[in-house]
Amino acid sequence: MRAYVQRLRSHGIDARALRLPRGRAERAMGALREQVGSSLPDAVIGGHSFGGRVASLVAAETTPAGLVLLSYPLHRPGHPEELRVEHWGEICCPVLVLSGDRDQFARADLLREAVRQLPRAQLHLYPGMRHGLTQIADDVARRIADFVASLQ
Repeated sequence: MRAYVQRLRSHGIDARALRLPRGRAERAMGALREQVGSSLPDAVIGGHSFGGRVASLVAAETTPAGLVLLSYPLHRPGHPEELRVEHWGEICCPVLVLSGDRDQFARADLLREAVRQLPRAQLHLYPGMRHGLTQIADDVARRIADFVASLQ
């Protein structure tokens, strides 16, 4: 997350990386809530892969100002039939979803379809990119900064 945090700060966004315990995403929800604290309803939360899944689970229970999902792990590689979106229907905040169109954790066609469950979502697929987006961190940070600015 360091590459994104540094670039977001250069755009004037007070970004920080959180420490989440490994294991099941549901177990990490408490750590995210604790680190964000009482400002959760005013915060834009999110993360890359597992961190994004944790943030989305929190957003389904407590509405933040916005949610950013980088390379969301829609399904396990090779198992597109096991989608991890059962909670997306409960998310009502604006959502920015950024992913590679060759992400082994999120088939592009399935991600496009799943994003339709989010009433206020923007999806951008990066051509040729897989699960990590650090190679294009400048563009990722610009899109996040624009998204955050649109919320104010």
